Amino acid sequence: MRFSLLALPVISLVAQAAVIVPGATWTDTSGNVIQAHGGGFLKVGSTFYWFGEDKAANSALFSAVSCYTSTDMTTWARQNNALTPISGTMISTSNIVERPKVIFNKVNSEYVMWFHSDTSNYGAAQVGVATAKTPCGPYTYKGSFSPLGAESRDMSIFQDDDAAQTAYLLYASDNNQNFKISRLDANYYNVTAQVNVLTASTLEAPGMLKRNGVYYLFASHTSGWDPNPNRWFTASSISATFSAQEDLAPEPVRTYFSQNAFDMALGTNAVYMGDRWRPDLLGSSRYIWLPMSWASGSPQLVWADVWTLNIAAGTYTVATGTAYEAENGVVSGSATIPADPSFSGGKAVGFLGNGGSVTITVQGIGAAQWVSLYYANGDSTWRNTTVSVNGGASVLVDQPDTGGSHVILSVPVKLTLKSGSNTITFGAGQTTFAADLDKIIVYTAS
Repeated sequence: MRFSLLALPVISLVAQAAVIVPGATWTDTSGNVIQAHGGGFLKVGSTFYWFGEDKAANSALFSAVSCYTSTDMTTWARQNNALTPISGTMISTSNIVERPKVIFNKVNSEYVMWFHSDTSNYGAAQVGVATAKTPCGPYTYKGSFSPLGAESRDMSIFQDDDAAQTAYLLYASDNNQNFKISRLDANYYNVTAQVNVLTASTLEAPGMLKRNGVYYLFASHTSGWDPNPNRWFTASSISATFSAQEDLAPEPVRTYFSQNAFDMALGTNAVYMGDRWRPDLLGSSRYIWLPMSWASGSPQLVWADVWTLNIAAGTYTVATGTAYEAENGVVSGSATIPADPSFSGGKAVGFLGNGGSVTITVQGIGAAQWVSLYYANGDSTWRNTTVSVNGGASVLVDQPDTGGSHVILSVPVKLTLKSGSNTITFGAGQTTFAADLDKIIVYTAS
């Protein structure tokens, strides 16, 4: 996938840098859409491994646990599937396999995968375990079970940095009402004891980091496929009482329309890796990777339309672009200019589509460039808008709901702009209404 990840200073990117673009369609080195949802990550030597759910069939049922490799966290090559269905077992094509996480067990010199294992109606609520001698496997399925006799749905695995590399299962239990942490055995095949419980917390989609001796738990609440404000908690030890929940991002943006999947430490910062689920087209669910910064003293996501990662330095760089206010464009047809303090400059363009459009003049560099559309969609459904450059053919850009008409999110589109002046038209030719367009930002990074 051609994009990049993590830096503290905010500076312009060079045009040829590989960049991370949250919410874009990410492709692998073969040009295929990356299918690794609910993912987990592992580093072995200089290689990163990304395991995830293959949702290309647009179904929640199990197809494969994919395995991708990269040496820079920016360009990913698909390898053999790590885990595939087995008829007559809990990992058949009629079952659920979600949120695969892999850790290395030094006792047996093997890689151990844990995952949410379930029936199609989510009634079994178990965990599954599989093992392999190489990171991508393929893995041998060992079985599925209820940890300590209790339910387990959304889950993750945390491996501590003590001498024994003690590992823990983090899981939503008891019909998602209680969140539990249980210690794994020395082989990482089973759980031996529950060491913590956050009672009546209704948490799922967990991840954990250890930073300066403090354990940080990240999780969402339970709202099905719909996003909600993800939270963070801290404790002095993994069995100690966790702190009260705090927002990981401004509450109204609902974690920038995403749900936590994995949290990776990097330098003094971290990378938040989430999914932007689309339940009607699961294979088109997008990835929202963002820098996580402790600059304020607590973990907070840093929104970045376009950004890069320096793995060696453990830093991230947020790209800068040129902003163009939508209301300064040429408004046509039934489009209007609503005023609201939530909009940049206090105004936007509304009633785009169904006869309304706006054309914005921008400067290009004679190459493909990322353009971020800042918009508000107060409906509970996704919208979309047509985008046309210099009168050419239109492309359609999805616009997820923003959770309210006063909440602004951005979605990316890659457009080829000629050097100098270009016109970009939004909303033309579509019979449905697009979201209100606040502004666009044009980036030189590609």
